[in-house]
Formats: sequence, structure tokens, C-alpha cells
Amino acid sequence: MKITITQAHITAYLKECRIKKHLNAHTLKAYSIDMKQFLIYLETISYQIDKSSLENYIEGLHEKYPKPKTVKRKIATLVAFFNYLVFNDIIDNNPMNKINTKFKEPKLLPRIVDTTDLKRLFKQLYIDLEESKTNYQLKQAARNTALLELLFSTGIRVSELCNLRINNVNLKEGYVRIYGKGAKERILQIGNQQVMDSLNLYRKLFAEELNTSLYFFINKLGNRLSEQSVRLVINRYEHQLKINQHLTPHMFRHTFATMLLEEDVDIRYIQQILGHSSITTTQIYTHVSSCKQKEILINKNPRNTLQDE
Repeated sequence: MKITITQAHITAYLKECRIKKHLNAHTLKAYSIDMKQFLIYLETISYQIDKSSLENYIEGLHEKYPKPKTVKRKIATLVAFFNYLVFNDIIDNNPMNKINTKFKEPKLLPRIVDTTDLKRLFKQLYIDLEESKTNYQLKQAARNTALLELLFSTGIRVSELCNLRINNVNLKEGYVRIYGKGAKERILQIGNQQVMDSLNLYRKLFAEELNTSLYFFINKLGNRLSEQSVRLVINRYEHQLKINQHLTPHMFRHTFATMLLEEDVDIRYIQQILGHSSITTTQIYTHVSSCKQKEILINKNPRNTLQDE
């Protein structure tokens, strides 16, 4: 049995995601892209959907996108959309329920920043701060230092960093209030004095601009700093220091989590700090780094207990 899906249904669904579900801008953008892509497909089949047409669409996604994670997200968007239609009595059943959408996704280990490169990067941040010759250079260096210090020392997502509001930064008590995926709130302590100092310096230098801003990290126009701007800051240091790996903001999060695990921090605490709704997501960090693995297998190998005294 075929069901009719219109552009109005998709528009209403995206509106609900924006207003009622309180999804962040990044997720909303992804949903919008996914639904617009689905709408283009609907136009080719006269907006009539059945099991066969959905299977054809999903097959096309697999052909177009080499990354299983991308296909998985687009399928999840469709499932959520049809659930919305069922909930609002627009259709009786979710047609995706009758389609086998499960497929093996290769488990890729998180890419982390080499510790030596990380030390070089942070050292350069403070060199730039010390060697600033103009007020503009000083402010840019202070902002870059503060945002990268906070990004790494808390393991927050780049979207959470950029969406951080002034009233959610308490430098007196030393914590930030984060609203993550699904508008879930968590409070993270700033547990390092150098990080605190960098944030206080940034706030002092940008005091005038921050008086009229909702967001803590801003660009030269006084607007919210974009995720792309953070990527550009990181890439600039990557090239300046000739780091032999492409760095991304998310790698700072991966590195933070991996280093906590290597310090024997309970994975449940790491889950809470990262804002993961499921511990399954956090368990990807139990891959144990090669250095830690070497240390364990040399110093704590069970075979050692069988040695003759």
C-alpha cells in the first residue's frame, strides 16, 4: 500500500525539530539536508511511498555515500520523520519498520592527537600571546588560547564550545554549563589553573564586546564564533608547526577521553563528562593506545607471574 508524502509534511517536521525538540543547529542542518534529499527523490516517484520505493532509496544512499555512518544517519532521519507522521495520525504505521536497515559498520578507532604535537601546539599558543605586537594580535591570541584550552580540558564538542553562552560560564566558581545533544545539560568543572587564567584573560580583553553578546566566544564582528572558525584556528597551527596529521576539533575530544581512560578514570565518569547518553558510545575509547598497550603487556603481562623466582 502506497502512502502520500508532501513537502508540507517535511516542512512541518523540520519546524517541530526546531521548536519542540530543541535540537542544536548542527543537527537541524543535517536533518534539513537529509529531508531535502528525500524530497528530491519523492518528486521522481510522484510523492508515493511504499516498501519497494524506500528500499530503492536506501540502496541509492549506499551507492552514493561510501561512509556507512552517513547512510546510517540519513536512515535514522527517515525513521524519525515517519515516527512523527504516525504520532500525528498522518499515517497509520511507520513503513521503515518493515525494512531491514541494519548493516555492518566498520569500527574505526578514534583518531587522537599525538602528545608531542599537542604540547607543541599549546606552547605555540602562549608564544603567540607573549609576542603579540598590537592589541588586535593580543586579542586574537588570547581568544585562540582560551578556546583551545577549554576545548581540550573539558572534552566538549566544537558545537558546544561555539554555543556556549556568557551566562553559562562561571569563572568565579570555575565551571561551565553545557547544553549538549537533545538539550541535555551537564556541568563541567574547569580543573586546571592555566585554563582558568586563559579564560579570565580572554574575558578581560573582550569585556566591551561581550557586554552586548549572548555567546562567550565571538568573532571580530562580535557575533557567535562558528565551528568552521575553530577548525581554521586549529588548521593554522597544524600548518605553522608542520604537524604530520590533519587535526580536527573532535580529535581534541577523542584525545581527552583516551587520556582520561589511560589514567584509569572509570568509564562511567567519562561517559558523564562527554555527555554520552549511552555508555556504548564511550566504550569506543577502551581501544587502549599503543603506548599504554605496550606498557601493560611488558609490565603487567600474566605470563610474568609464571617466572621462576
